[in-house]
Amino acid sequence: MGSPCCPAFAREAVASGGPERGEKGLGYQEAPELLQGVKPVPGVAGEEAEVPNGSAPAAPPEVRLSLRRWPVVLLFSCYSLCNAFQWIQYGSINNIFVRFYGVSTFAIDWLSMCYMLTYIPLLFPVAWLLDKRGLRLIALAGSALNCLGAWVKLGSMKPHLFPVTVLGQVICSVAQVFILGMPSRIASVWFGSHEVSTACSIAVFGNQLGIAVGFVVPPVLVPNLEDPEQLAYYISIMFFMTAGVATALFILVVIVFREKPPFPPSWAQALIQSKPPEEYSYIQSILRLLRNTNFILLIVTYGLNTGCFYALSTLLNRMVIQHYPGEEVNAGRIGLTIVVSGMAGALLSGIWLDKTKTYKQTTLVVYIMSLLGMVAYTFTLSLGHLWVVFVTAGVLGFFMTGYLPLGFEFAAELTYPESEGTSSGLLNVSAQVFGIIFTISQGKIMDRFGTQAGNLFLCSFLLLGTFITVFIKADLRRRQANLDSEQTKALDEVPGDSIAPEVLSESKL
Repeated sequence: MGSPCCPAFAREAVASGGPERGEKGLGYQEAPELLQGVKPVPGVAGEEAEVPNGSAPAAPPEVRLSLRRWPVVLLFSCYSLCNAFQWIQYGSINNIFVRFYGVSTFAIDWLSMCYMLTYIPLLFPVAWLLDKRGLRLIALAGSALNCLGAWVKLGSMKPHLFPVTVLGQVICSVAQVFILGMPSRIASVWFGSHEVSTACSIAVFGNQLGIAVGFVVPPVLVPNLEDPEQLAYYISIMFFMTAGVATALFILVVIVFREKPPFPPSWAQALIQSKPPEEYSYIQSILRLLRNTNFILLIVTYGLNTGCFYALSTLLNRMVIQHYPGEEVNAGRIGLTIVVSGMAGALLSGIWLDKTKTYKQTTLVVYIMSLLGMVAYTFTLSLGHLWVVFVTAGVLGFFMTGYLPLGFEFAAELTYPESEGTSSGLLNVSAQVFGIIFTISQGKIMDRFGTQAGNLFLCSFLLLGTFITVFIKADLRRRQANLDSEQTKALDEVPGDSIAPEVLSESKL
């Protein structure tokens, strides 16, 4: 699970027919030199279709921001929220589901870990499908599977029907593959260069809010009762509410979600859309990414950080109950504190990146603070003061969860113009692999040596990730493409005679 989830750049030339009826946009004219070879949008007022047979080409399309971009990103956040809620709804009341279904704690842990396990084999098929069929199809598939999984769980309201709830959770985990990596894809395709990091943070925000709701709502809706029939009644209320929300969101996706805006929103996206689709090779893109040393280092560091977060989220109920028996509701509230503070961190980090573009420095600082927060949480959990745990968990969440959109955006910069679907997907595969390893290992360590030893296990890997982050070079390719394009536009607006030859020569380098 996670964020933050698989986006990919649109590879075809612009093919939509101008703004939809009633849709407005914020436009500005692009430099002709930049968009040489970009096919104009047919049927747009003021532009003619491309003239065949070598005739004079039509004027290049505008770069324009669509107002629809905000409903699109907010709707994505909402169904991502619903899917994330279903990931953690079992783990946040682990002990109650153990008693209701009569299974082991490890079996309930696997209801969370199946999200991680399912993602690994399905990443590349879904990323390929997104490259070939586009964003709207992936959004429809993700929201539809999320809805289906929620309804299947309603058939598991008897203690002997644990396999049915497993089936529903597996369907939701498949939906997650169509959701997890889309934040940076939506941000790049729909948002301008000055707001792309903020948009990515908003998209990740929904997933984190879903985890927060998943921590706090199940303990409130499902009390710790002994009677299985009463438990089934309260569990069914939670499942019915989830299914209703998932259904409404699927209907909204059908109505609102679009493949892409009528015009490219940024210089970098315009250049991507200008490339003929036959020039793109999915296999070659993966090979190029795997030869990118900085990106490989980021894959490892992102996996270590996010894997620690997955393990911490899955095992949080067990940790708190071990030191504070009967505090299921407060265990959920501690999880809520971790995620809500992380959402604030994610949003602030996105705004900060849009203003400063200091990807390497920000990532390193956040990683160091995640490590320090984990150390503080480890040594305060057993002190016997719940308010101290709330404080240290909040600090930990602010940085650890706030790191998720940073990883997506840093990857987009390091790998431009490669498919964001593939790069974000590889980050998420790393997170799922480390998440499974850390969850199983920490659970076994906790059973044998206690919670402090299990948390120190996570601290050691956060320390390793911090050292690796130091060696990542800030090769900001997407930012450089935008700067080069703006410079081209500026040169185009100045009369040629007024440009010094040495300046012109230097600008072309």
